[in-house]
Amino acid sequence: MNWFEGFELRHFDVHGVRICAHVSLGQPAGRTALLLLHGFPQSHVMWNRVAHHLAQHYFLVMPDLRGYGDSSKPAGLPDHSNYSKRTMAQDMVAVMDTLGIDRFFLCGHDRGGRVAHRLTVDHPARVQQLCVIDIAPTLDMYNGSGMAQPYMEFARAYYHWFHLIQPAPLPETMIVGNALAYLHAKLGGWGSSGLDYIEPAALAEYERCFCKPEAIHGACEDYRASAGIDLEHDRESRAHGAKIACDTLVLWGERGVVNRLFKPVQLWQSQCAGQVMGQALPAGHFIPEERPVETAAALRAFFRLAG
Repeated sequence: MNWFEGFELRHFDVHGVRICAHVSLGQPAGRTALLLLHGFPQSHVMWNRVAHHLAQHYFLVMPDLRGYGDSSKPAGLPDHSNYSKRTMAQDMVAVMDTLGIDRFFLCGHDRGGRVAHRLTVDHPARVQQLCVIDIAPTLDMYNGSGMAQPYMEFARAYYHWFHLIQPAPLPETMIVGNALAYLHAKLGGWGSSGLDYIEPAALAEYERCFCKPEAIHGACEDYRASAGIDLEHDRESRAHGAKIACDTLVLWGERGVVNRLFKPVQLWQSQCAGQVMGQALPAGHFIPEERPVETAAALRAFFRLAG
């Protein structure tokens, strides 16, 4: 499979940062748009296999979130607000504005799912339907809401949630000491046995982009925001009754932590005013790369429901 054949690499200057993205060739006018957001510790290239199954059906936009890939990696502010999911969501809306896309389908994996959640709550008129992959709502995961096992099991499986949020530069310094080993451990974990599921070109990109001090700092800031300002935003939204307005699809891996410890459909239904559908796929955490055909099929089937 040719690497991102049928797409062009573009850069968007928005909100003082540069966002790198692969975008479908041609103009989006008259085409159904789909925004795909990646997670930690990856970049938008995680969507390569899925994109080739979706290219004839959608105008695809696949950006690197700020702090990741080839997008800007600004130094974190004291309150980490420049890495809040609200700020990251505003980046994505600005990219779609630049492309002249008003309404779009949205799918996010891992951290990208958290950005997608905030984008859908903050900009409900922009999102036709939402899909989140292998996550439960951030606030519920930190609170241990509805967990099937003791909280220690979550802390053991997702220890990085508590490591990366420590004050700079401690986690950055520790990871930089052997960034490649850390990256490989993360990519091979959470129910994904080894690295064989990753395309060689994608693995090379992850290694190139992640193993830099500024990228490791960006990832830490992403998690620091999630443990602070993002929780504030989530609590405010819940207090005001602000929910996801559109129908939502939840996908998760049978071998993953979310499947073992949480009830994702029930948790997302509590945050969604629309209908929530869910499906477990035979995979670990990195579902789009482990099961690209099934992921693409699930997205197409769900988005067709919007008619």
